[in-house]
Amino acid sequence: MKLFYSPGACSQAPHILLRETGAAFTLVKVDLGQHRTPEGDNYYELNPKGQVPLLALDDGTTLSEGPVIAQYIAERAGRQDLLPPVGSLVRYKVLEWQNYITSELHKSFSPLFDPRFDAATKALHVQQLGKKYAWVNSRLEGQAYLTGEQFTVADAYLFAVTNWAPNVGLDLSALANVLAFLARVAQRDSVRAALAAEGLAKAA
Repeated sequence: MKLFYSPGACSQAPHILLRETGAAFTLVKVDLGQHRTPEGDNYYELNPKGQVPLLALDDGTTLSEGPVIAQYIAERAGRQDLLPPVGSLVRYKVLEWQNYITSELHKSFSPLFDPRFDAATKALHVQQLGKKYAWVNSRLEGQAYLTGEQFTVADAYLFAVTNWAPNVGLDLSALANVLAFLARVAQRDSVRAALAAEGLAKAA
């Protein structure tokens, strides 16, 4: 398999999960400014959406959309700790978080990276994101991860997008549970390996 990614982008979530499951894969870094691969190929020809992540399977089939790729990775590996079995309520709780992160958090960050939005508009988006993260903080009270004590695909996703906060002026310093969550996830071997591979590992 090949994972097309950009360092620190939302593609980091499936990257973490590929390492979490021990899958055999190759990383392909995409220049999202030029939409080119390292070989100079036009990325739009691989993914007309022009976005990462994209997972290319061994037979040439491709999957896009991070939450769907995450589900594929977990189920392909038979990792019901990462995504519980069909029919179990906890599975739907994990998927509920996946949906919330993609629609309410991930997409709320997007305008903050867009130079076409003015400072006032961005400030409003930061304020709204702050309220959403305050709610996430409340849900993490007394538990290690989003659905309890088990790390799941949703936790990888939350980790990836929440690390964008310092780059857009979103202050999370008052959200102790969110900060503890980030620190906890950052200690996982899979996360350390993913950050190192993306050139994002912090100096000791």
